[in-house]
Amino acid sequence: MATPSVEYLPPPLDATAEQPAIFDGTIRLYLAYPCPYAQRVWIARNCKGLQDKIKLVPLNLQNRPAWYKEKVYPENKVPSLEHNGKVIGESLDLIKYVDSNFEGPSLLPDDADKKEYFKTLLSHMDEFPGMVYATFKGDSTKDADAAFDLLETALAKYDGPFLLGNEFTLADIAFIPFVERFQIYLSEVFNYDLTAGRPKVAAWIEAADKIDAYKQTKKTDPKELVEIYKRIFSPQK
Repeated sequence: MATPSVEYLPPPLDATAEQPAIFDGTIRLYLAYPCPYAQRVWIARNCKGLQDKIKLVPLNLQNRPAWYKEKVYPENKVPSLEHNGKVIGESLDLIKYVDSNFEGPSLLPDDADKKEYFKTLLSHMDEFPGMVYATFKGDSTKDADAAFDLLETALAKYDGPFLLGNEFTLADIAFIPFVERFQIYLSEVFNYDLTAGRPKVAAWIEAADKIDAYKQTKKTDPKELVEIYKRIFSPQK
């Protein structure tokens, strides 16, 4: 099996960057490399094999270009996708949009029960990181324990290492960017191993790390992440 080539990643555009062409037929994914929400859509794009179809336009969120809000996406957030003369956002909507509107392997199984379970998992998507962030803001890991116990339970529903069984799907894409960052921060600041006593979570992370489409999006700098999260959640630490 041929090793996939590593995609060239353009440098992020800051406030001094010229505005690229807009609505010229090019499909563009506006993102920030460190952003977990944007990473979801980036992973979905890669899983569909759309590297040549959907162009990455990375932004520097700390010094973002004014034209992005003025001309591209008034919400001024990432990710957003420029397609068919319009720009749409919201990462969970976008991963489903990319899966439904472009060629490539389907990122959801045909099984009706699994599709319904996917909806159930997404309904907990806001709650899950919120529980972990509660730990970041305090000294107890109780809330993080509960969150990762829920993930362990969710992974037990189907045979296979992933949330919907043997295939890496939109369900995994929704959760993995956050768990990737939580694992770094909890280990560094709380000396907490989120996989300890959770063999299914450990196997899930290990299996995901073998997926090239995901691996190519793992651009989080651990030191930088810890500094950012400390500033946001726990300035006393």
